[in-house]
Amino acid sequence: MAKAAKKASKKAAPAAAAAAPEATGSNGATQGGAPSMKILGQYVKDLSFENPDAPRSLAGQEGQPEINISVNVNAKPLAETDFEVELHLDAKAMNKDKVVFATELLYAGIFRLENIPQDALHAIVLVECPRMIFPFARQIVADVTRNGGFPPLMLDPIDFAAMYQQRVAAEATNADA
Repeated sequence: MAKAAKKASKKAAPAAAAAAPEATGSNGATQGGAPSMKILGQYVKDLSFENPDAPRSLAGQEGQPEINISVNVNAKPLAETDFEVELHLDAKAMNKDKVVFATELLYAGIFRLENIPQDALHAIVLVECPRMIFPFARQIVADVTRNGGFPPLMLDPIDFAAMYQQRVAAEATNADA
């Protein structure tokens, strides 16, 4: 009896799918489907490491260097559903007005975002996409500083949502001015 029920449900499924075909957009994405985000690729666009005072900088320092880190996120559309998101990490270690090391990384990912509501798309591109590629960029910065002869620079997690809110507030302020 159980076998008959399984056969009946298998036959009913294709009929139900044929009865209610889903519309597809010009990009082949299902209209009205579940939102999805896929990473199509990620890569280093630019990487720089400078150790201007080597080999003296490797002999040891008096005190801890002051490390300044800046983070920036940019994005551009590549197609209707595809976006390139760039994560720019800049780190500079200074000791008594001398550069101990400086590294700059431009790391990017290609994302396919389908069935995302238009009002949420901007935030997802500038918050969720960089959040997904950040661990890889963080590892590259740690490796390059370690390979440069220093302890690995382990970046703290970044609150991309707060960065996005600051960016939106700044753009609103500039629009009002």
